[in-house]
Amino acid sequence: MPQDPMDFEWSYWIEWGRERILWLLAGHLLVSQVSRLLVEKYKPWCLMVYGMAACWLLLGIKGFAVILLHAAVSFAVAQFQLSLLTWLCSLILLSTLRIPTVEETKRKWYDTENEYYLLLFTVSVRCLFCTSFSLEYCWHGPTQKSSHTFPWMLAYVFYYPTFHNGPLMNFDEFSEQMRRQEAFSVKNNLSILIVGIIRIFFWWCLAELMIHLMYIHALYSSALSLESASYWALG
Repeated sequence: MPQDPMDFEWSYWIEWGRERILWLLAGHLLVSQVSRLLVEKYKPWCLMVYGMAACWLLLGIKGFAVILLHAAVSFAVAQFQLSLLTWLCSLILLSTLRIPTVEETKRKWYDTENEYYLLLFTVSVRCLFCTSFSLEYCWHGPTQKSSHTFPWMLAYVFYYPTFHNGPLMNFDEFSEQMRRQEAFSVKNNLSILIVGIIRIFFWWCLAELMIHLMYIHALYSSALSLESASYWALG
């Protein structure tokens, strides 16, 4: 059965995944395990550098600079320790994505629309991470701010597995996981990897099955089909 041709987002991410993102995630896994074995104390910084390099590779130096600028502005505003100011800053940074002049300028950085959309998706998700860090900075007392430094913010913002489309992980959870030191076990690590691959494969197969059997996107793109359906069918 043919695939629903109207599902742009699924096709978009599958294409990017096959071309580069899947390989960059494999690279992150390799860097994570090697740094854990050899320089566990510096693991967050190794992953930060890797995430920055992956960002530079996919989005170019200008795309990388935009994300770095957003992080720097968010961190500077967080120093006032006012939640309302942090929310305003985040909304203003997000609103810049919809300014026509800025949109046209960013489009000119790339050869294809897909590359521009990747920047758009990534910056939007990074804004959520910047907001999370800044709010937690505002809420914590002076004794709890040992991890709330700009380098730690960059390690959080450029953490590659959640870089392009999440999911969102709050900063406290991220820093706790990065600081946790566990005994290395080939058996445990291998079992976690295998279970993770099985989970991803299962959900990928389910999504592919839905796209081939349930033409959700094609249906809601067709006004005539929706108008002819009963309220019970629509429900």
